[in-house]
Amino acid sequence: MTLSVIIITKNEEAHIGACIDSVAFADEIIVLDSGSSDRTCEIAREKGARVAQTADWPGFGPQKNRALDLATQEWVLSVDADERVTPELAQAIAQAMAQPAAQAYQMARLSNFCGRWIRHSGWWPDHVLRLFKRGTARFTDAAVHERVQAQGPVATLDAHFLHYPYADMDALVAKINRYSSDAARMMHAKGRRSSVPGAVGHAMWTFIRIYLIRKGFLDGREGFILAVTASAGSFFRYAKLYFLGREK
Repeated sequence: MTLSVIIITKNEEAHIGACIDSVAFADEIIVLDSGSSDRTCEIAREKGARVAQTADWPGFGPQKNRALDLATQEWVLSVDADERVTPELAQAIAQAMAQPAAQAYQMARLSNFCGRWIRHSGWWPDHVLRLFKRGTARFTDAAVHERVQAQGPVATLDAHFLHYPYADMDALVAKINRYSSDAARMMHAKGRRSSVPGAVGHAMWTFIRIYLIRKGFLDGREGFILAVTASAGSFFRYAKLYFLGREK
């Protein structure tokens, strides 16, 4: 059984080297870059990856499908640049490919926020479908929050990714701003509309869901910060949707 790893990037020089090192067991590593201005592509090539570049940015789903189309091996593992495959996960992947119980597998993801591993707040176990037999699955065309759609049953691996999404608050706020804009445009294109009271309501419910229902309070100060910032992100998303509707 052979494995292609696909990674999409833009300005990921802080992450791409460690990410590629963690999947060095793969038969093929493909990095699809969308215009990095740092050393991302250079580092990826130094690490032995096959690097391709695109001139545009169609959104996460379409870009990952482009990377998928470049894969040539029997199985495909999709990894984000800020993720790491642990030795335990690498072993579980090898066993799943050698004795497949399904054509697609999901795995948990343990995320780190500003130095703390987050085990509540809806962040854990955060199962993501990332391993599948080539030709049996595709990514959705969503600009954000894309996911893999598999043709058959999905099994779960008993191992997890390590995830380093935010080095600091600046990175978190920048991502919230970018994602809220993309999500608002996507909802607007589908005919969704919003209002100021609606944006406030969504923000309040987001905080309650993350901090209380999903027990974010057990993640300490970081859990409170995550609940507040997620609430702000929800407010921004629906406030931006409100203004898009008003412009029309």
